[in-house]
Amino acid sequence: MNEAAPLRIHFDLTTLRLFIATAELGGVTKAAQRLHLAPAAASRRIQEFEAQFQLPLFRRLPHGMALTDAGRALLAHARTMIHTTARMQDDAASYLHGEKGVVRIAACKSVVLQFLPTDIQRCAIACPGVRIDLQEMNSHGVLQAMSRGLADLGIYESSLGPIDMPTQPYRDDRLVVVTPRGHPLAQRQAVRLADILAYGVIALEEGSAISINLERQAADANRVLRMPIRVGSFDSMTAMIAQGLGIGVMPEAVAATIAGGPAFARLAIDAPWAARSFVLCHPPAGALPSAAQSIVQVLLESQSANPA
Repeated sequence: MNEAAPLRIHFDLTTLRLFIATAELGGVTKAAQRLHLAPAAASRRIQEFEAQFQLPLFRRLPHGMALTDAGRALLAHARTMIHTTARMQDDAASYLHGEKGVVRIAACKSVVLQFLPTDIQRCAIACPGVRIDLQEMNSHGVLQAMSRGLADLGIYESSLGPIDMPTQPYRDDRLVVVTPRGHPLAQRQAVRLADILAYGVIALEEGSAISINLERQAADANRVLRMPIRVGSFDSMTAMIAQGLGIGVMPEAVAATIAGGPAFARLAIDAPWAARSFVLCHPPAGALPSAAQSIVQVLLESQSANPA
């Protein structure tokens, strides 16, 4: 039995960008306008792209185009390729202009707010010529970025589990509950899980380590966690809490900064899970550029110079 010959694929970056734009905008005409291409030429590119894979990547609808399952799978690869190309151009430009390299750090929100401003300043002093590209996301996103090679270094909350690359302890923090000043819990010095679960919690988006932790604790206690609103930042969470729409859980240092006024109460959580650790992950030393190695060293040294 003869095996089918492997596909020979030939396409350029313009076609990849067109494929991505068509998926995002729902039509090749709008995608052509975004990329300043003639609609007929853009349509031909998409057809040839599909023909090379011998698969329909879009469903043609009366008023647009929608990805097929195969198209959705290839879209993720196309975005990765475009991102990798941009990184290549960025790295080349940094060396061209006399810099020593670009280090991309993917870090969760809690780390960005509490620790990285000071640590990046230390990196700038200790590693002149190395440019840091900081990408803020939730801890789950950090793990995805590292596994897909979209970042050089990742910092995430350790309870999300191991990653198949070297890790180092980075920092610790502690969670607290934030309520409006007039809330029934506001007079407490500390609360337990049952107290939190008695009220609606303003939560961060899915993939947030705090949200995952709360869901896990509620499941272990055979209780229901009510999250009536999900937001993308601690600032948005605080705004919702201020309007009495629920309570929130956030790092103690973050709460002191953005919910430290008289309108809020900050309550300790009497439970071991409120104490968290963050880890720094990176590729093996042999695969880590020298600029990234230097940044890792400064970040690890900063634990004693700037403790949590």
